[in-house]
Amino acid sequence: MIWQIYTVDISKQFSLSSLSEDSATPSNRTAMAVGKENATAPADEGGEIQKARTDKREYRRIVLENSLEVLLISDTETDKCAASMNVSVGSFSDPEGLDGLAHFLEHMLFFASEKYPEEDSYSKYIAEHGGSTNAYTSTEDTNYHFDVNTDSFDEALDRFAQFFIKPLMSADATMREIKAVDSENQQNLLSDSWRMTQLQKHLSREDHPYHKFSTGNMDTLHVRPEAKGIDTRSELLKFYDEYYSANIMHLVVYGKENLDKIQAIVEKMFQEIRNTNKCIPRFLGQPCTLDHLQVLVKAVPIKQGHELNVSWPVTPSIHHYEEAPCSYLSHLIGHEGEGSLFHALKILGWATELYACEADWNMEYSFFNVWINLTDAGHEHMEQVLGLLFRYIKLLQQSGVSQWIFDELAAICEAEFHYQAKTDPISDAVEHSSSMTIYPIKHWLVGSSLPSKFNPATLQKAIDELSLSNVRIFWESNTFEGKTDEVEPWYNTAYSLEKITKFTIQEWVQSAPDVNLLLPTPNVFIPTDLSLKDVIDKEMFPVLLRKTPFSRLWYKPDTKFFKPKAYVVMDFNCPLAATSPDAVVLSNIFVWLLVDYLNEYAYYAQAAGLDYGLNLSGSGFELSLVGFNHKLRILLEAIIQKIATFQVKPDRFSVIKETVTRSYQNYKYQKPYEQAMSYCSLVLHDQTWPWTEELDALSHLEAQDLTNFVPMLLSRTFVECYIAGNVDKSEAKSMVKHIEDVLFNDPKPICRPVFPSQLPTNRIAELGRGMRYFYHQEGSNPSDENSALVHYIQVHQDEFSMNVKLQLFELIAKQATFHQLRTVEQLGYITSLSQSNDSGVYGLQFIVQSSVKGPGHIDSRVESLLKDLESKLYEMSDEEFKSNVTALIDMKLEKHKNLSEESWFYWGEIQNGTLRFNRIDAEVAALRELKNEELIDFFDEYIGAPKKRSLSICVYGNQHLNEMASDKDRVVSPLVEIQDIVGFRKSQPLYGSLRGCSQLKL
Repeated sequence: MIWQIYTVDISKQFSLSSLSEDSATPSNRTAMAVGKENATAPADEGGEIQKARTDKREYRRIVLENSLEVLLISDTETDKCAASMNVSVGSFSDPEGLDGLAHFLEHMLFFASEKYPEEDSYSKYIAEHGGSTNAYTSTEDTNYHFDVNTDSFDEALDRFAQFFIKPLMSADATMREIKAVDSENQQNLLSDSWRMTQLQKHLSREDHPYHKFSTGNMDTLHVRPEAKGIDTRSELLKFYDEYYSANIMHLVVYGKENLDKIQAIVEKMFQEIRNTNKCIPRFLGQPCTLDHLQVLVKAVPIKQGHELNVSWPVTPSIHHYEEAPCSYLSHLIGHEGEGSLFHALKILGWATELYACEADWNMEYSFFNVWINLTDAGHEHMEQVLGLLFRYIKLLQQSGVSQWIFDELAAICEAEFHYQAKTDPISDAVEHSSSMTIYPIKHWLVGSSLPSKFNPATLQKAIDELSLSNVRIFWESNTFEGKTDEVEPWYNTAYSLEKITKFTIQEWVQSAPDVNLLLPTPNVFIPTDLSLKDVIDKEMFPVLLRKTPFSRLWYKPDTKFFKPKAYVVMDFNCPLAATSPDAVVLSNIFVWLLVDYLNEYAYYAQAAGLDYGLNLSGSGFELSLVGFNHKLRILLEAIIQKIATFQVKPDRFSVIKETVTRSYQNYKYQKPYEQAMSYCSLVLHDQTWPWTEELDALSHLEAQDLTNFVPMLLSRTFVECYIAGNVDKSEAKSMVKHIEDVLFNDPKPICRPVFPSQLPTNRIAELGRGMRYFYHQEGSNPSDENSALVHYIQVHQDEFSMNVKLQLFELIAKQATFHQLRTVEQLGYITSLSQSNDSGVYGLQFIVQSSVKGPGHIDSRVESLLKDLESKLYEMSDEEFKSNVTALIDMKLEKHKNLSEESWFYWGEIQNGTLRFNRIDAEVAALRELKNEELIDFFDEYIGAPKKRSLSICVYGNQHLNEMASDKDRVVSPLVEIQDIVGFRKSQPLYGSLRGCSQLKL
């Protein structure tokens, strides 16, 4: 599998302000930048910072009088501004007996400051001005960040700065946030990734900070300290005073103004951060001694399945980042082409996934890991699997280093870097602030993304470090349940450990099958033509370029981003695909097998920056190709040919069936809020089936069933196409014409056009006016203490003026919901309010997951909150109303930053059937006309009692299961208890399908 040198580190904790967590940046970051121990750069270092050739932004490095190092970014085209402060202290610095204190400080810091003393006013200001805020704690860093609409940036930045100048970490908030940290830890206890990471830490030197428990919980932050007479808040303030010094902070400020103006603002706002000349904490030595190497650890996971994690301590590649030793290793060991390790394991039926990368690194230590997802047969042949892994490593060691492979990797990385898509300012700010502590100034933006120095000795040393004598093998499987003799203390993971010798591993190598392991061949998909097409007709919106009985082509040339990339998506609408649980499962296996058959070939395209995806859609399956356009047509034709010549291979069918079965079986281990959302979707969406029925259908299917099904699936097909980017009209037409020629125009066609009556429609159940529906269900994982509520309010079908009223209410209510339910009432770490859009039917969703209160109680608190929100609307001044309207307009006018973002928007309009490509302008126009009284009337009519149409999905964890019966007893007329989801949905009227209307019109 393709992996970059940096991976998500589960040691990070997130202050979650919504259900979507930030992308993690590198873990265990260094205490001093590579090669800059004695760096003294002038204030204006912008000319020395290397950036992508297509990057029009301006950069400048400055150092304030208090030694705070700052990267300024000026982007005159941005619609959002952002900032990120990286503090070079993390969980490794937690005091003895106060595990999680650094993470707890991250939670506490943003409550209030002396200048802005109102609790949570920072988050409120950010939310009301179109922004977001978050933070994370890793082993050696804590990162705080936000974004906001451009016209609100100065005040937001001042509020942000005050937390590092004079924060108010109030005594009142202490216990509430300890509970929040504990709730966060509660939701992680049943996560296999968290559990296995902590097990690896547990099996290391007890005197090394790597061994620590970094999240913290009620026990470490309250119970134990209190028993010892330690005041946690006093220790928190002491920790802040000791470590939060300007000279070990790195700030990125991303603004719209020119660099001089941004610099003036930063100097004014951040110069008061105190500088105590603190040294960045250093943690010398290796986490693992000889006692922790040459071990085989058997562990029991939560979910069904088998996985191997083979890990070696290696020299941190950050010391040789331009030579990229671990990227070179990852490229070879993680390759999936013919002759690769994964290809051999796949052909044997032993593995379904393999990836390799460096992980858990800092300046002192690093681990190189190889993860292999095993089939049942692979689990039974674990020793031979490992034997093949070590045989491949021996091949690399004996083959020596290949310059052409390094040069190819460097060429791919260079193209990716210089033609990278623009991302959110907040993402850039976080990435760069964390890079500032690692890299010399010149490479703050580049990081490790441009291998440029071929050094055979460095690469060979990295390969040789993957030896038999320093390996750690972690083997997860449910089959080990009841067969282990140890328990990891923080997550209660059952495990056993045995020492192994290099002679044992050598025996595994000798017993492994005799398969032909090879190095990769040259990659034919590396783009060499990066020129831009001449765009004659600069269409603002997608145009219907071609329409036949077989397909419809929407086309949008790139008139904004000017990158040699394309975005192609094709929805194969097959009426048979979703007609029953059996049909859904067979369609799913068909798609899985297509990906399986294509893998060895398409992997090269993915490695070269041309990604593709095949997935089930609501009415068939969807093919997407995104990346460099030069070789895209070659990959597209290969995929279409594989569809046209599809045949079921019984051995691969068995492996895929096992994989899909396990995926269904693991649905029961979803988080409770995910279960609740799934039930809500099942209530609303017509022609959908419970996963339990699909699993039952799957258990009876054989290869012959799929052989019989696929010709019928494809026999009636309509292909909806969207092609955008660096592709001209004739190329776009030619692509779709090729698909028609292969699938429809053969003398014995595989596909025929669908009948008009078969055109796909997406229908949504219409809830009764003024009705409140409830569905109560026991959580599917009996070990999970958490419960969840989804309180859904159905509002209207797509209409501009209604849409903006709903969006405006969400903007006004979002932070108030989080503050009341999460911060004040402490109902649960996962708390959010969001707008929902189900095939053009809009609504609101309140989502809360809790280990402290049951869903019935939480639902009552949502109802109470709605009353408070009603009062908030009635009391809102005209000035506040206008301010919120302006913020929402700014959010809506935020330009698409890259081709994928733009294409995702337009493809959504096509898929939903709305085809309102001018939606943004139309909704902004509606907002400009909106009056305060109209918003109040809207709330009274659609959201407030008694007229609202609501659905409360209550999922009960084991702590609250005894409340379910009494909660159900309280559902009396006119309230409605849903006993059977599918039966209820069938009894409800359905909204008309917007998708069907659009197809008939055209």
